[in-house]
Amino acid sequence: MQPRVLVTGASSGIGLAVAERLVADGYAVTSFDVQAPARDVPGVTHVQVDLRDAAQTREAVAELVRAGEVLRLVNNAGIVQPASVADTTPESLQAVAALNVQAPLLLLQGLLPDMQARGFGRVVNVSSRAALGKPLRTAYAASKAGLLGMTRSWALELAAHGITVNAIGPGPIATELFQRVNPPGAPQTQRILDTIPLARMGEPAEVAHAIASLLDDRAGFITGQVLYVCGGMTVGLGNAA
Repeated sequence: MQPRVLVTGASSGIGLAVAERLVADGYAVTSFDVQAPARDVPGVTHVQVDLRDAAQTREAVAELVRAGEVLRLVNNAGIVQPASVADTTPESLQAVAALNVQAPLLLLQGLLPDMQARGFGRVVNVSSRAALGKPLRTAYAASKAGLLGMTRSWALELAAHGITVNAIGPGPIATELFQRVNPPGAPQTQRILDTIPLARMGEPAEVAHAIASLLDDRAGFITGQVLYVCGGMTVGLGNAA
């Protein structure tokens, strides 16, 4: 039987690349996303669910495990809602946290009994380089930094059960959404490139490769870590990602 993996936000961008990579690696992938998929991928089952809604999220993951154990989880779904510190509202802070922080917790809680019973689990949380700080990202940076804190806490708490928990911190990745906002050749795009030591954008498949490696059976001695997939940007702490 194919091992099952739950990937959130797999309808497009990095999440879709992760789903495609995991199918190629032999996994049966379930995607939780409020949006319809950009394209159908054989081997990926899409479930429409609003992960900002706690009740919907709990019910969706309960339904998933009723069909069989899921021992791998990729918390990829997220929203940004950029705003200056003066314009950031409690409502926007809560809305971002509902998807970026609350949903990963609820999904892990839903899968945890089977992971503990099996003595095995792999969890990868997709954070962001913005967790280190970025202008106009009060809510987003707070949520992604919070996700890193949860990653480390879960890693320590669950290690005795054979469950590893790690995080990925993508830098500028050439998704369709990113390229719509930052067209190739535009001045703002060049400013971003100037902050990347590798002098290019990352590809969704490169993030997917990093995630796939942490989900592997052979990654059992890696836990509580953050892997930045940013072309070296994090070393210099540029402000564009």
